[in-house]
Parts: sequence; structure tokens; C-alpha cells
Amino acid sequence: MATQPPTFDDLRRYAVARTLFMPTTLPRAIERLGFVQADPIRAPARAQDLILRHRVRDYRAGDLERRYAKLAIEEDFFINYGFLPRATHQLMHPRTPRKRWTKSRAAKAAAVLAFVRERGVVHPSEVDARFQHGKVRNWFGGSSNASTQLLDDMHYRGLVRIAGRAGGVRLYEARAETPPVEDAPAAMDALIDVIVRKYAPIPDRSLTQLAYHLRGGAPQWRRQHRAALKRARKRLPSAEIDGVRWFWAEGENPHSARWMTQSSGSDSVRLLAPFDPVVWDRRRFEMLWGWAYRFEAYTPAAKRGRGYYALPLLWRDTVIGWGNLSVVDNRLIAQLGYQSGKPPRDAAFKCALDEELERVRVFLGIG
Repeated sequence: MATQPPTFDDLRRYAVARTLFMPTTLPRAIERLGFVQADPIRAPARAQDLILRHRVRDYRAGDLERRYAKLAIEEDFFINYGFLPRATHQLMHPRTPRKRWTKSRAAKAAAVLAFVRERGVVHPSEVDARFQHGKVRNWFGGSSNASTQLLDDMHYRGLVRIAGRAGGVRLYEARAETPPVEDAPAAMDALIDVIVRKYAPIPDRSLTQLAYHLRGGAPQWRRQHRAALKRARKRLPSAEIDGVRWFWAEGENPHSARWMTQSSGSDSVRLLAPFDPVVWDRRRFEMLWGWAYRFEAYTPAAKRGRGYYALPLLWRDTVIGWGNLSVVDNRLIAQLGYQSGKPPRDAAFKCALDEELERVRVFLGIG
């Protein structure tokens, strides 16, 4: 008996319900998400905290940083920068970037690594004081400590790992050597599965884009990503809707009644991080909700349409607007906007919005 293909309504419900699962423990939430994108902007909290607050019981801003050292996770680059389970992290190491170090830089890295191993955990300022590498020009035209850039490079290549943070600054320790992955195709398939489980349902163009981004996380396999993408298109469940091929996780069906009964489809309002899995894929966002959301933190203020750090506003299973949140004199200030120009007239919406803002206050520790 043929499986009934999903509709756009099915895809919307599925996109929301599968990722906004019942809140669980922090380790289980990270394992289920597969990857949590990080961002340094705090408006009113960092992206990783805004993402986890919906998925971890009693989560408070900063919990991930406070508990990081005791969790089996790594802070590193995947398809972008963030936090991921250690087992997934190991699939991407040891990295062999296309650009090789000069003999001079390799010698500096070896000396710094010996120093890190001797000290255990180091702050970048300790490395700078010991080696006095001086200043270098950074990617946005300013000046940075050369020691900090070298540590970043060593971290990317897998020589050191993030041990934790002090005042927001990354602390480093030597990373234990791990044997190279013997089955690169299987590792690539596993990494693509992490992407699909996190961002499903995925339109074909977005799957192609995300698979390409894996070349940053696993540059040693940059020539294999096309073959891995081809295999994914064959093995992943999919359906064509209005001329677009959509993919989702194995063992799931967007048309299933399961997604209609998830708690995420109830009368709830959620203010999401700009990088939340529900809204991360801007292409998918426009296809599912019919309007364009843009992250405008780096857009000149005069050209912003929705605000510096507009949080997409989800009502039931539809993104209907956005909110800019700030804390002034220990009070939460919420400036809300709606794609239709006005909020829903449903009395349940007003109640749900008040409940969400109260959850934000508790999360931020204000009130």
C-alpha cells in the first residue's frame, strides 16, 4: 500500500514538532539535536542558550558554559561553529586542511603545544606572555594577538580542544590523539545524517548546501562530499511537492499523525533564536511560512526591517512575526512585530505570549 505523500501543512507541523521535543536533560537534548550552533551576541542571551531553553528542563542562560567541562561534548566547527557530541566530533578528526603550515608556523605550534601539555589548561594570555608572538591583522581588518590566532588554528586542526571558558574567553588543553577514521564514506554518511536529523524536512537545494558545508568540518574528505550527497539522495526518504524534492530522517514520516499530537502543536508561543533549527534554513523558511526572515545584526541600523536581533515568533506551528528583547533596569522589554501587521485576535494567543515572556524572565534570572 503506497504511503500518502505529505502536504505543506504536514511539512510545517513536522518541521516544528520533531525538533521542539519534550524538554529533557542537557546531555540528551544535545545528543538529540546533534549540533547546537553558537553565536557570541547576547540579545538578551547567546544563541546556544536561546536554542537549549526550549529543549532542556529548567534551563538557565549560561548553563551550557557552566556545565561544559563535565559533558561529553566538544566546541568546534561542524557546518558552522558550535557544540556537538564527542562521538560526532571524532568523525571529523584528525583534520588535514588544504592550506599547509609553513615550517615557521609549524615550529611555533609545536612549541605552544608542548607548553599547553606542560601547563594542562591555558588561557590565551598565558601563551601570549610566554611566547610574545605579537599582533596580526584579523579577518575584519582589526588587530588580534598572534597567539590567539595560532591557538584557534591549532584548535581547528585538532591539536588542542576547548577545555572551558573564563569570562567568555576560551581555555585550551591538549587534545588526545585519535586514530584516523578508516571508513571515510561511512563517516560522511553519518555526518550527513546528523544534518538531516537536525534540519529535516530539507529541500534538495538546502541539503546540497549543507553537505557542502561539511567540507569545513571534515576538509580531509572535501572530494568525497559529492558522492556522499548522491548516496544520501538515494537512501533518505523523500517526496516531491510542487516541483521541489524534500528529504527527511529515516524512520520518520511527515504525514504521520504523530506530529499532530506533539506538544509543540498546542496553544503555545515560542520566541526562537535566529539559528534555531525551526528557522535556520532561510530557503525552507520562505517555502513553509510564505515570508522572508533575515538576520540583521550586521546590517546597518537604518536598513534593518525587523531589528538588531529579531527572534522569530512561533505561534502553534506557524512563524507569524518576531520579537526584539532587551533587559533594562532588571525588566524585560519586548518589542514585537507581526508579518500580517497585527497580532492574532485569538485570546489564547495573548495568554500564551504572556507565558512565554514569563519563561524568558525565569531563563534570564530577572523579575
